[in-house]
Amino acid sequence: MDIYTNDLGFIAIIEQARLIGFNVVAGGGMGTTHGDHSTFPRLADDLGFITVDKVLKVAEAVITIQRNQGNRVSRRHARLKYTIERLGLENFKHQVEQYSNVNFQPSRKIRFERQGDRYGWSKGTDDKWNLTLYIENGRVVDLANAPVMTGLRKIASLHKGDFRITPNQNLIIAGVAECNKSQIDQLAKQHGLINNATGNARLNSLACVSLPTCPQAMAEAERYFPEFMDKVESLLERHGLQNLDLVIRMTGCPNGCARPFVAEIGLVGKAPGRYNLLLGGDGRGQRLNKLYRENLKEQDILSCLNQLFEQYSADRKSNERLGDFAIRSGLVKQVINSVVDFHA
Repeated sequence: MDIYTNDLGFIAIIEQARLIGFNVVAGGGMGTTHGDHSTFPRLADDLGFITVDKVLKVAEAVITIQRNQGNRVSRRHARLKYTIERLGLENFKHQVEQYSNVNFQPSRKIRFERQGDRYGWSKGTDDKWNLTLYIENGRVVDLANAPVMTGLRKIASLHKGDFRITPNQNLIIAGVAECNKSQIDQLAKQHGLINNATGNARLNSLACVSLPTCPQAMAEAERYFPEFMDKVESLLERHGLQNLDLVIRMTGCPNGCARPFVAEIGLVGKAPGRYNLLLGGDGRGQRLNKLYRENLKEQDILSCLNQLFEQYSADRKSNERLGDFAIRSGLVKQVINSVVDFHA
């Protein structure tokens, strides 16, 4: 769920099959403004570890500090990330501890291996089943080759558990009893909800709603993205990369609702039919990408990606992700400090 892109996040720490607490992270946010270098995307800072019983106290403290000290004059600077930058991380952390009367312990060691949803069936700790379905751009609608809405209505008529929307625009049919699993699986396959031919790049992709729904949109995203991905997949296949595990995100404006600034390939709308192209995310939501080319039309974007894929196919190291390659090969510099590096 790209937890480091959020204002406030809690990373579960489990030991011996028991939840013992959380690493707390704060100060993430994707929104920026074209041409305004006082705005920038930012990843959350690690504040430390707390036990389960301290969660609400710490959350209340963070929200209260932002209420009292957040920017109330400039809306584009109103997020918690700017408050932390202004106060300083140690000062902010100290204020959270004072207000909550909770002392942070050293963070527990963690490692994220991948980003995204686990598609298909998985069994929960309650011995019930969960089916994660890819829903392109989160849009539940009957398509010519996949009557998605009809299929989900049929599943809903017999399903006794939950429907859960994921942070990646997909859907989990959760809490499926063993006796209903085969019937739901059959309905999902009949209505195109399970398609094993969908490539990794598309499964990992996201686009914001954009036009015509969002008044902030400067360019298309959701409506255009499937067509764009068709062309990207053709390029990947041309260079033998059709199975590449790749994270691509597109938004119609720099507010970053589809989290484009942590994608290996990010596309951010500037005007109708024009996008900024960013490279260098780590594919796990823990590194910002950086502007590679600005204000490109589709033909120019595809030309850049064709060259990128050709170079990556020829020169990549074993198990090297595309975002890591973009930095190692010098296409973009790594963003370490977003205040200094993102716009540099």
